[in-house]
Amino acid sequence: MHKPAITQTTIHDVLANRWSPRAYDANKPVSQTQIISLLEAARWAPSCFGDQPWRFVVCDKTTNPDAWKKALDCLVPGNQTWAQHAPVLLLICANTLFGHNQKPNRWAPYDTGAATENLCLQATALGLAAHQMGGFDVAKAQTAFAVPEQFTLMSMVTIGYAGSADSLPEDLRERELAPRERRPLGELFFNGAWDKAIL
Repeated sequence: MHKPAITQTTIHDVLANRWSPRAYDANKPVSQTQIISLLEAARWAPSCFGDQPWRFVVCDKTTNPDAWKKALDCLVPGNQTWAQHAPVLLLICANTLFGHNQKPNRWAPYDTGAATENLCLQATALGLAAHQMGGFDVAKAQTAFAVPEQFTLMSMVTIGYAGSADSLPEDLRERELAPRERRPLGELFFNGAWDKAIL
């Protein structure tokens, strides 16, 4: 399904076409080449001191069904309903300590978000869909994947080919088909002072 953003001025097609579907085609796997392309996009995101605090655990149903099932089991039931059709699940983690001096890195979540968005944009460029989720059991995932304590588990992401909204339960189908919306620019972006709308 094609749902480009309705913008006040033109933005790049990759940005306009990136969105977060829930319907996936369970019969179309993501290739290893595509996965590496996604990870390369994430790898080249900017980060404080070039520290690259992000770590992604890749769970590909085709090549590692046990890891994929572990990841799926960490999702809340509402996300499991639709994510079970995505061929790839990612666990996104941020290192709370800088690699060069082991001091706290308060920018790690920010940088990890940038890397994840790079991955999502690359997915769009490759004709894939990506959906970031906060709805998962953090403690369960930390244990299941033996993530060291110094890492904050930020999100999980589904990757795959978009499927038909008809495959979703009615409540999710309505959300899938609903128009995309964003707050007006002036509510989010300020001109030289807090709350002074840019437009």
